[in-house]
Amino acid sequence: MKSAEIRQAFLKYFESKGHTIVESSSLVPGNDPTLLFTNAGMVQFKDVFLGSEKRNFSRATSSQRCVRAGGKHNDLENVGYTARHHTLFEMLGNFSFGDYFKRDAIKFAWQFLTEILKLPPEKLWVTVHISDDEAADIWLKEVGVSSERFSRLDEDNFWQMGDTGPCGPSSEIFYDHGADVPGGPPGSENDDLDRYIEIWNLVFMQFERQASGELIPLPKPSVDTGMGLERVAAVLQGVHSNYEIDLFSQLLKATVAATNAKDTSDKSLRVIADHIRSCSFLVADGVLPSNEGRGYVLRRIMRRAIRHGYKLGQKSLFFYKIVAALVEEMGEAYPLIKEKQGHIEQVIKTEEEQFARTLEKGLKILEAAIDAMESKTIPGDVVFKLHDTYGFPVDLTNDIARERGLNLDMETYERLMKEQQEKSGGDKFELDYTARIAVDSETTFEGYEALASQSTIEAIFKEGEAVEQVSAGDDAVIVLPNTPFYANSGGQVGDVGTISTENGAFNVVDCRKQGDSFLHIGQLKEGKLAVGERVTSEVSANTRLSTALNHSATHLLHAALRKVLGEHVTQKGSLVDAERLRFDFAHFQAMTDSEIAEVEHLVNAEIRKNTEVLTEICDMNAAKEKGAMALFGEKYGDTVRVLSMGGDFSIELCGGTHVKRTGDIGVMHIIAESGIAAGVRRIEALTGEKALASYSEVEQSLNQASKLIKSTPENLIQRLETLVSETKTLEKALATANAKLATASADSWLNEAEEVGAVKVLAKSVEGVDGNSLVEMSDKLKSKLGSAVVLLAGIEGDKVALVAGVSKDISKTYKAGDLIKYVAAQLDGKGGGRPDMARGAGVNSAKLPEVLASVSGWVAQNT
Repeated sequence: MKSAEIRQAFLKYFESKGHTIVESSSLVPGNDPTLLFTNAGMVQFKDVFLGSEKRNFSRATSSQRCVRAGGKHNDLENVGYTARHHTLFEMLGNFSFGDYFKRDAIKFAWQFLTEILKLPPEKLWVTVHISDDEAADIWLKEVGVSSERFSRLDEDNFWQMGDTGPCGPSSEIFYDHGADVPGGPPGSENDDLDRYIEIWNLVFMQFERQASGELIPLPKPSVDTGMGLERVAAVLQGVHSNYEIDLFSQLLKATVAATNAKDTSDKSLRVIADHIRSCSFLVADGVLPSNEGRGYVLRRIMRRAIRHGYKLGQKSLFFYKIVAALVEEMGEAYPLIKEKQGHIEQVIKTEEEQFARTLEKGLKILEAAIDAMESKTIPGDVVFKLHDTYGFPVDLTNDIARERGLNLDMETYERLMKEQQEKSGGDKFELDYTARIAVDSETTFEGYEALASQSTIEAIFKEGEAVEQVSAGDDAVIVLPNTPFYANSGGQVGDVGTISTENGAFNVVDCRKQGDSFLHIGQLKEGKLAVGERVTSEVSANTRLSTALNHSATHLLHAALRKVLGEHVTQKGSLVDAERLRFDFAHFQAMTDSEIAEVEHLVNAEIRKNTEVLTEICDMNAAKEKGAMALFGEKYGDTVRVLSMGGDFSIELCGGTHVKRTGDIGVMHIIAESGIAAGVRRIEALTGEKALASYSEVEQSLNQASKLIKSTPENLIQRLETLVSETKTLEKALATANAKLATASADSWLNEAEEVGAVKVLAKSVEGVDGNSLVEMSDKLKSKLGSAVVLLAGIEGDKVALVAGVSKDISKTYKAGDLIKYVAAQLDGKGGGRPDMARGAGVNSAKLPEVLASVSGWVAQNT
């Protein structure tokens, strides 16, 4: 049975049992800071289990793509060395949200395995938690599982997604590969061997674990199950290793071809074949290689694969070439990777090119450190240097160490890493999911239709604690059942304004969303406010309008960028407030001036058309059919809001506030374009009056500049080109004159040469002489001094040009390249060259006298 057939059979079986088939969510969890990646099928339903989100179904089934390569669930170091560990895998799951519980979950699983997949009951082994008598009775007394193939376990049968969040007892089903395979049943001394392999885990969600460790009962007991597609495929296809199933066979062939591997059984091939899956899906889901968070995990996986290719003898770029084979194998089940194939290949290729610059040098440093070792442990400072300077993730260094039978000094490495993390702000993902204001209510947003409304105060919080009232000067959070205030979301900042009564006025400086509640954050300026009071909520109209202009312009900008730069452009982040818009997007190089101008022209053309901005509420499938783009990192419910501008020019999912017609924006002006990370660019722009003010400032500056150089704005460029050309000619003439003067005076330096043994040493500085002239002077001085070491420094402000010259008869003993490195390093610069002549530069001219004085000492040391 092929993997695709197993996937389809699973989904169809549970659909026949009243489950709604739900599409796999992104590998980037929506609005969940506690997880790096989606690591289980239940992640997209986490808030449903917690009772803070409602869906229009109580039973669901999915085939979820998952990554385990960072955080609590991290399989990376085992991938390639075992038969079943992967960075990316598919989790088949069925879920009950307060509907059925243990009895049906157990019976569904047993029926699917024994009747649909036709696995022999005598080949299955079942475990439950030691405290779960209910589940044990169902298995033994109702399903009829033999007590001889049944175990009660402790920690192995209690599941939790992270350090905090949903959890509960579980029941696992194992497949017995037979007596000819080493290993004992679950719970025995040898249960970690390969005879009994877990294929399905049934988790009975009953609790939410707090940061304190306390277990709080969930609102409704629920069910979360997960069966690894790759594992059950191995069972049904009669193979022992997941790498032998159909999903991997073509990938491995493509990997062999890309690496030119001679030994097709080499485990490095398995590492690469596995890693191309996780890398491709992560990039497709919007993650890009970087030095922090999710991007750094992706970089670790990529570089581990690249190193294994290098180990196989492939020194050229190869990893990106395997994407096509993956798309051929999995593109039908996951159209996303087919749609983004070109983008995925470009991202991987760029990372390969970047790592190629440091890989060989880093390996040489590691080899040198290993050769110098007197123990079996690679020093922690070496591990850190490889990570910090040469881009070697620690697990890559650990891979190499494991291949040599060596260990890493992790204590020193972790200390150095901790010091670095403290400097950069630490790990952003270790957050407490339950550390929030305890509010459980639903706020109705009325701000699409009005900027003011009447309401009653539902709750007030001061310093995180619920209070009955607040007084003038108090900072507080107010919760209302209905509000016109937009809560910070989707890059748009929260509204500002006032909440007032006849007795008090609360100044709202921000509005944020927690679950379904809107938190109005601010300070009571006068009077008092109390829970239960009737209030008037009013949003600042000017601030809302300015924010709406920028938000709507952001949508037009996104669409224009995709038309000018290509479909690979996707939003990577945004900030929209009343002052300006900031838009981050995926792209691999700086935009040219003409591209920026074209994008701005397209946006302003749409603004001038003054078309109506249309909104429509529909389900996600209907939104996708309209071509609506979902934004990276955002979480969407079953019903979504589709915003269209200019007909089909821009169609996006968006819950923000916008203009009524594109013409309301007035004009958009791009003021900056820059890079903020590898593969991520940022545009900043202004709209409306602020854009006009910016144009006016630019015009005034042009007029002032034109007057200064006695020109007009129309002829400014031509006049500047003339002045630049004249200036360069004068600078060249001045440099020539200075060089002639310096060369002429160089003869007077001959008497200043020191004698160090049989060598004459001369170190001098000179103003306003370029590097080429210094070389000429050095050659002249060497010819007159005989056996000599000459160092000349040309000073221009803080910058220093350096030239070292050594007579050829002594250049084997005193190398000019070594001298220039010695000197340049002291001036915060660098350099290099031949044994007889070398050049460099520094930026700390204040230290030059001290450095020049040290040259004789360097010669003496090297004598």
